[in-house]
Amino acid sequence: MLFDHPYSISREDVTQDWELEDALLHLRFDELEAGVVLLRTEGDPEAVLGVDRTLDRHRRHWLVREILLLQKRVLKRLDLTARTFFALIEPGSAFAGSLLELALAADRSYMLAGGKPPATIALSALNHGTLPTSSGLSRLEARFLGEPARLREALAHQGPFDAAAAHEAGLVTFAPDDLDWEEEVRLAVEERTAMSPDALTGLEANLRFPGPETLETKIFGRLSAWQNWIFVRPNASGEKGALALYGKAGQRPELDRRRT
Repeated sequence: MLFDHPYSISREDVTQDWELEDALLHLRFDELEAGVVLLRTEGDPEAVLGVDRTLDRHRRHWLVREILLLQKRVLKRLDLTARTFFALIEPGSAFAGSLLELALAADRSYMLAGGKPPATIALSALNHGTLPTSSGLSRLEARFLGEPARLREALAHQGPFDAAAAHEAGLVTFAPDDLDWEEEVRLAVEERTAMSPDALTGLEANLRFPGPETLETKIFGRLSAWQNWIFVRPNASGEKGALALYGKAGQRPELDRRRT
């Protein structure tokens, strides 16, 4: 099931972060069978970058410090939500600076190559570690784990990235053109919805928390996903679960599509 709810996310004021957090809580508790979530943004990337510059310049102010802590908490909640997230970066998107963290947190990001005006992404000072993951790494550090040269190259880039540059830099997963865009996205969604939701929970938990193990990742990441959820669920160990029917010809497991 695809989750498609028109929550508006902008950088006009801090209440938008609360709206994103409310959307994630609604998804977690009220949309149990929604397994694939498409992340979109819309707006002026320069406005996002301007707000990020202001927050970075005044980060010692008590209010700005609280705003940044709220942003960090909401993005961590996104990391810890056991659903598949695909970011769709299209012309008119505002994946820049702090909003680019949504695409970096996604399991895959699709960026449309071409279009008028073309889709772009951009980095700001807030992408340099101000909004870390549960492992303590920034999402860029997690993406380029073990590749410090590529990380430095991406951080040193001046100005926005178009689709070709973003794909070459490793900042997006795929960059199909307008002829393939709709089919690529459709196939990706259908592929994920056909898989065992519990297996995806484990896969995503493994991929979202590379690097150092911390107390947070032990509780909310890999260990929680595999030991406390997947192996005790009927999807795995039930009478008609995947482990019980493994190797039995002609029998397929019956999967509960609800996610955590």
